[in-house]
Order: sequence, then structure tokens, then C-alpha cells
Amino acid sequence: MTTTQQNDALAEMRETIVRHEWDQFQRTNNEGGRAACQGNWPVFHQMRLAQFLTWERPLLESYAADLDEADHAGRNLVTEKYGRMMASTAPAEYAANIEPYIPRLDADRIARQEQVIARQVAWAADFRSRYPKLGEAMRVLTTAEDTATATSFETYLRGELGTYSPTTFGLYETMIRERAAANPQRNITEETLLNTVRLGGFDSLDEAEAAQ
Repeated sequence: MTTTQQNDALAEMRETIVRHEWDQFQRTNNEGGRAACQGNWPVFHQMRLAQFLTWERPLLESYAADLDEADHAGRNLVTEKYGRMMASTAPAEYAANIEPYIPRLDADRIARQEQVIARQVAWAADFRSRYPKLGEAMRVLTTAEDTATATSFETYLRGELGTYSPTTFGLYETMIRERAAANPQRNITEETLLNTVRLGGFDSLDEAEAAQ
């Protein structure tokens, strides 16, 4: 397979994953009725594809398998992601109606996730300090800032990582560790936001920042 064919295959895999998540998102019940964002495919596609453009083939393949396995097992990873976020935003409801029905994470997995989350929150804070206008358009940063109607970057990430299989999380953890060890460090938040603004028609973060 040529390099072009490999790149095309990766692009197709990413699109398939985004579409699979969208399908699960459509089956996610929201308290108070269907959420407006559940009808906004262009924004969903832009945001999710921007993230997956930072992932390499093994991680993409593993997460695609997670989504397939969830379908076969009658699970919905997108629903579970939002459910896990409610541990912070609606703790009583989470304890009563969600926690008993989703896979429990052991202490080692939680500790490893928190290391990843701390690294990514620091990267997000660094990004916001350098691109304040783009940062203002992001979620609030930390779980301490969560409210019943606003979910932070940290809480969202914790919810998402909690849905990954052991294999997928291990690959993701390695990706973050390698980016942190690179010289210079590769800030995955910045990479994701660069992909986001490029998909939105800008050439660079500086151009997008100036346009805000």
C-alpha cells in the first residue's frame, strides 16, 4: 500500500469513528429532552475529527473496536461518557442512577487516568494563556468550576477516558507520555485546536485568535 493509500485509509477510519460516535450520540437520552447539539452534525464532526487527527492508527483501531464491542454488548459509550461526567455535575443522581449500571474502574486505572488528566489540564491552561480569545470559547478548565449546566474540560476528559477499554486507554496513555517527553513537548490541546480552526477555514491559531 502506498503512502497515499495509507493516508486515505486512515482518513476513512477517522470518518467512520466520528460517524459511529454520532450514531451513539443520537441514541443518548438527555434529561429535559433532546439537546440542540444532537442535531448539529457539522460542529460535532469538526470537534471530534479534530481530536482523532492527533491519533495514530493503533489507537484509532483500538477505539473503533471499543465502539463495535459496545454495540454488540448493548452499551453506548457516548451515553456512558456523559453519565460519568455527572459524578461531578450531578453527584446524587450519578450515585443513584448511573454508577451502579456502568463498568467500575479499579484504583490503578483511576490513578493512571488522573496522571493523564493532570498533564492535559496543564497543557490546556498553557494554551489558554497564549490564546486567550480562543481559550475563552472553550469549556471552563477544571472540575472545581463545574456547575449543573457547565461541564469543564477536566470533567469531560475524565468522563471520556473512563469509557476506553484497557487496551485503548493504555495506547492513549502512551501517546500522552510520549508527547510530554518530546523536546519540545507536543501540547495535544494545541494540536487539537489547530486541527479545529483549520477545519473551520483558518490557516493558523494566530489567524483564528485574531478573528475572535
